[in-house]
Amino acid sequence: MAQTRNFISNVDDTGVVKSRVVSQSSHREPLKHLLIGSKKTVISTIHYLHVLGYANATDWSDLTPTGKSGEVMSILVRHIVIN
Repeated sequence: MAQTRNFISNVDDTGVVKSRVVSQSSHREPLKHLLIGSKKTVISTIHYLHVLGYANATDWSDLTPTGKSGEVMSILVRHIVIN
């Protein structure tokens, strides 16, 4: 059976995020992550999630102003396996 890498993560006791392999027949659904805050806070969080191994910094959308002064947002869509 063909295998594909899944982006649902497991975190071990050291805080390291690990991916697991699942079959392609598993049902996958989009999960949307939305960060809203100051430019510095959003960028810092994106980089922190990258260091944890959860998502590459380049996977996030460009920063978009929210309309509130000094506030931006960025979106990440991941596809997770639903059992």
